[in-house]
Formats: sequence, structure tokens, C-alpha cells
Amino acid sequence: MATQRLTKHNAAMIRAAIALLKDRGADAMLMLLDGSTDWKRIAEMAQPLEKPIIVAVDSPEDLEGASEAGLKPLALNKEKAPLLERLQHALLESAADEYIRTNGEVIALYSGFQQGRLDSISHLQIDERMRQLTVRDLQSIESRVPLKTIKAVIDLAAQIGREGREGKPVGTLFVVGDTRRVLEHANDSGVDPFRGYNRKQRNLLDKKVQEDAKEVAQLDGAFIINSDGVIEKSRQMLEVSHEDLTMSKGLGARHWAAAAISQKTKAISVVVSQSTGTVRLYQNGLLVMRIEPMDKNVKWQEFNFEPPTKSPPEA
Repeated sequence: MATQRLTKHNAAMIRAAIALLKDRGADAMLMLLDGSTDWKRIAEMAQPLEKPIIVAVDSPEDLEGASEAGLKPLALNKEKAPLLERLQHALLESAADEYIRTNGEVIALYSGFQQGRLDSISHLQIDERMRQLTVRDLQSIESRVPLKTIKAVIDLAAQIGREGREGKPVGTLFVVGDTRRVLEHANDSGVDPFRGYNRKQRNLLDKKVQEDAKEVAQLDGAFIINSDGVIEKSRQMLEVSHEDLTMSKGLGARHWAAAAISQKTKAISVVVSQSTGTVRLYQNGLLVMRIEPMDKNVKWQEFNFEPPTKSPPEA
């Protein structure tokens, strides 16, 4: 279990962030930490503040006791990610869990220069595009597919739309549910990288499988996902008529296929636009949800400091 000491310096930084939160009337405070700490003491420092204090660490185990202390715990699972990616992910998850509102303001406290030492405070305006789907949003979708499966697929699609792969934009299509009927309209477009693996190794609820899917998403073809989140097939070309569909201008073949297969079957289609990263969800041939990605991840670069060159002595 990782820990972060609540030193005099760190405690002073927390008090400064809380003071800024009060002064600016922000909606919440986000603390990006390197591990478990004295949650009870942090909660006491925030009293009688009636604003959420979100504590984000990488491992769920390090959050033990945070909720009981009255804090809002957030597990990132981003241990090796750059600082800005971790901070960005924390904001996304906070919005998804409704700890913060879109278009709101957040005070963020984190270690920008030295691990374990809180040294940076940011006053952030939350962009409305940071909104991700919550379970409450998904309850409006009438489907036999469990909500956790739909949310896992949409969250993965949003990541692909936001991050691309190795700096390049990626577009892809996931077809979820009613697998037997969907496969009647599908044909291989190439070698399926998931062929031969057992169900556990093909389940999108697993983080490792999600990373594998991101790699495969760069190839042509759709993912066919069953109700339990298992990838039945990837790299599939869908052959289905879309004569009765009405679509927005500018949407390509991938979106037409997504809408058509959702009209022909009881499946839900989740499509990522390669050009914009926008995620669209289709059901019964209709667009039912659209998620705009926040700005592409900023690559964190270490500061390179070069001391000034000494001037030559005067003659």
C-alpha cells in the first residue's frame, strides 16, 4: 500500500487550497495524491466546508477509510501515466460520478515537481465536453444488455476518441448485444486477433483486454460484443441495408453501418468518429446519445533547466 505523509508542508498546502476554494466559491476540491494518508485529519481541516473534497489515488486499496471520513474517494488506476493525464482522468471520473458539475469550477491540489510533496494548486474551469455517461444516463436506454457492459464499452470508446493511438486519430465500431443475429450480418475483414482466446481473455470489463482492444481498433472492422462484455469477434464487416435510415450530413460508412445494424437487430451500436473523436450511440436505427471528447491529452514534458552561461571576464 502506497502512502503520502501529511507533513507540515503538505498540511499547509491543503489549508491554502481550502482557502482558495472558499474565496473563489468553487464547486469542489480535488486532491491528486500518491497514496493513502490521514483521511480523518484532512476531513477535519475542511470543516465546516460543505463542498466535496475529492481524493484521487491510483489504487483502490489506498482509499480505505476515505469515504468513512466524509471524503469523495476516486481510484484512477493510472500509476505510470504522466501527471496531466492523471489529473485529466481524475476530472473526467469526478464528472462521471457527479462529484462535480460540468461548467463548474474546481480547485486541484497535486505534486507537480516532486513526488510526495504537494506543491501545485490550480483553479480549473470544467469544460462541458468532459461529461461522461453515468449509470443514471444509461437507464434511459431500454436494452437487455447490462448497464455495466454498456458503460464499459462507452467509456472505452470515449478513451479511443480522446486519445487515439500513438498520437494518431482512431475510429472504430462496437456492436453490443443480440450477438447471434448481429453475426448473421457480419463477415471477417481480416485475421481476428482475439480468435482462440478464452472468454476471460476477451472480456472488455478487464483493463488489459481494453488495452488490447485499443490496438485492434486501429484495424478495419467492427467489434461484436455479447451482453456480458465478451468480444465474440473483431475485425468484422457489417452487411446490412440502410435504405430506410435518415442520417446527418457528413457521417461516413461506419456510422451508417452502426445505425443500420441497430435497426435490424436489438443490438446497441457505439461508434467512434476518426475525424473528431465524437462517440455516438445508436439504437433502433436512431442516434440516442452523443459524447464529445475533451481536448486531446497534452503530453507532459519534464522541465529542462540550463544554467546561464557565464560572461567572459572583461579585458
